[in-house]
Amino acid sequence: MDRNLLGNNVITQIGILVHDIETVSQTYADFFGVEKPAWFWTDTVEKAQTEYRGNRSEARAKLAFFDMGSLQLELIEPDEHPSTWRESLDQNGEGVHHLAFVIEGMKEKVALLEQNGMPLLQKGEYTGGRYAYIDTLKPLKVILELLENDKK
Repeated sequence: MDRNLLGNNVITQIGILVHDIETVSQTYADFFGVEKPAWFWTDTVEKAQTEYRGNRSEARAKLAFFDMGSLQLELIEPDEHPSTWRESLDQNGEGVHHLAFVIEGMKEKVALLEQNGMPLLQKGEYTGGRYAYIDTLKPLKVILELLENDKK
């Protein structure tokens, strides 16, 4: 396996799957003594260009973010459409879904990871960038998310 595949070893975010984002986000807010963040829906497939396992997917999710110093905690409540979120929640229940890293060169990084036996699970666009979930469950025991932000 190649070394330093991402070109970055700083974890930016931990993503946690939940059934009820309202309840869980309030619990986290109370636990940490912070304000509960508002949740929002991810973009529609027309805007997000969401693909799951190589196929276009209508998948959306409610997201809420807690900024915890140098790390962001993301709560994810998926809708019913096929996605890595829905699959993981159905198979494994609530809990950690991914570790995220900010990278540059999304297409090249995804290709490099695939060459090293870590295939693309899901990808999409968001305002200001793009994401990709990589199937690293077998070697790393957690999914990795790559985040590439547009240059300002």
